[in-house]
Amino acid sequence: MNIKKIVAPTMPEAMKKVKTELGENAVILNSKVIFTGGFLGLFRKKSIEVIAALDEQPVHIQQTRKNKNRKSPIPNKTITTHTSKKTKQLEPDVLSEITELKSEIKAMKKNNHYSYNQYPEVIQKYLFMLQEEEIKDEYLWNIGDALLEKWRNSESEPKEFELFAWCTSELIDQLSLVPFGGISYEKKFINLVGPTGVGKTTTIAKLAAEAVLEHHKKVALITTDTYRIAAIEQLKTYAQLLNIPVEIIYEEKDFRSAVDKFSEYDIVLIDTAGRNYQEKQYIHDLKKLLGNEEYIETYLVLSISMKEKDIEKIVENFLDMKFSKFIFTKADETRTYGVMYNLICKYKIGAAYITTGQDVPDDIIAATPEVITEYILRDEIS
Repeated sequence: MNIKKIVAPTMPEAMKKVKTELGENAVILNSKVIFTGGFLGLFRKKSIEVIAALDEQPVHIQQTRKNKNRKSPIPNKTITTHTSKKTKQLEPDVLSEITELKSEIKAMKKNNHYSYNQYPEVIQKYLFMLQEEEIKDEYLWNIGDALLEKWRNSESEPKEFELFAWCTSELIDQLSLVPFGGISYEKKFINLVGPTGVGKTTTIAKLAAEAVLEHHKKVALITTDTYRIAAIEQLKTYAQLLNIPVEIIYEEKDFRSAVDKFSEYDIVLIDTAGRNYQEKQYIHDLKKLLGNEEYIETYLVLSISMKEKDIEKIVENFLDMKFSKFIFTKADETRTYGVMYNLICKYKIGAAYITTGQDVPDDIIAATPEVITEYILRDEIS
């Protein structure tokens, strides 16, 4: 078997190299995104690494499988290949490369990274592209099976635009299994929670501006973020610009007073302190401060530029607060968007908004299955 590691800037270019170097019958064993170059972690170049193989001696391999229980007569330190009745010993550097590739394949199998060679090449292309967006394998297999079924039921060889439409439809269908949508104004108090640095205060300002300027609501602000003076001043500035009141909450009795004070308002937006919410104690303290009132609707604010493992830990801890939807921030600070799909599918919780920058009241859009799908496939669209 001829095994090669191929590196290219994009997946289509990698596939072209595979065809050129190994032919049409080559099989993709694994693919992953790698980063090379750069200085102090900056300006790194993103590439695609593909491990491909070509079975050049199927008969010999079948015979080997039949006799796999027999001991090999070849000494461990001698490896030979058979080509046209000639025997040739492999060079040390070739042996080293084969050993390295075998190790990579072993690690690949251990991590459940299998190839998509059971799918037609046109479907593989989209699965690899979605893999680059960091959509998890468990969802990729479901997407691949759905595309394969449509491919088999197609009366003729599907065109490129048809595959794109199928992929788009499948992503939207899966996301549509859970409710989406922003503030409905059915509950008076809107509570934004989440770790520090995700942009809660700026998001609060954007939502307040939308409520005042577009929906003509009577709006008030509450902040429990007494740990950062800058956050309080920032919220006060937004409140002055919108001509709306703001209350600072230090303890539970202050929150109850604010609830009474703003009883005649249409909507009250609550900005909570950003803490290390991988620790459940902070969430317990937040629940104690705000209570478990039925008139409070909670949104979990998450930056999609964070590591997904860290995000999942935060989500797991916040599930006790029974938040209604996600708000995804900093979409302008990343190039991969599969994390939104993964979180929605895993927790069966929809999204309300996506923020795309720091400008207030702009740089916020309503989250829908169509919008998230467009983010994931935008490189393919362009």
